[in-house]
Amino acid sequence: MSVAEPRRIILFRHAKADWPQVSDHERPLAERGRKEAAEAGRRLADTGIPVDQALCSTAVRTRETWKIAVAEFPHRPKTVYEERIYEASPGELIAVLNEIPDDLRNVLVIGHNPGMEGLTEVLAGSAGDDVRERMGRRGFPTAAFAVLSFTDSWKTLEPGVASLDDYWAPTD
Repeated sequence: MSVAEPRRIILFRHAKADWPQVSDHERPLAERGRKEAAEAGRRLADTGIPVDQALCSTAVRTRETWKIAVAEFPHRPKTVYEERIYEASPGELIAVLNEIPDDLRNVLVIGHNPGMEGLTEVLAGSAGDDVRERMGRRGFPTAAFAVLSFTDSWKTLEPGVASLDDYWAPTD
């Protein structure tokens, strides 16, 4: 594969979490979150993007979101649970993505806000059609995802180099 072939990053915010008396990291999904995760999984599968690897925060709500969503995929990609995604800033998330081997083309990151929305905004130098407008209207609610593409090595991923190609959020 040459570096001229587009690479894609799917930034996926966890589904709606519950608020029991546990630490933030241990919060599980709410019933609404389980439904959102399944719907998001179907929408992600419908994109037809063959995900090579998923990077998932170690928080309970992100792991549960991914377990439910990936059940909708035609094939389960390799999943890496990454502690650095929890509470990560866009810069910290870029550092994680810079470590991805260049033989991987399409990577999905399951994380949290404000990191997922912030990273989408930071990476997107351009946007297709009304995608940026739709995201601007909705923000980045739970279970939303954005699809970005770029054409260089993972090591060179930096602000403004990607195109925001798609965005989806569940309806309330």
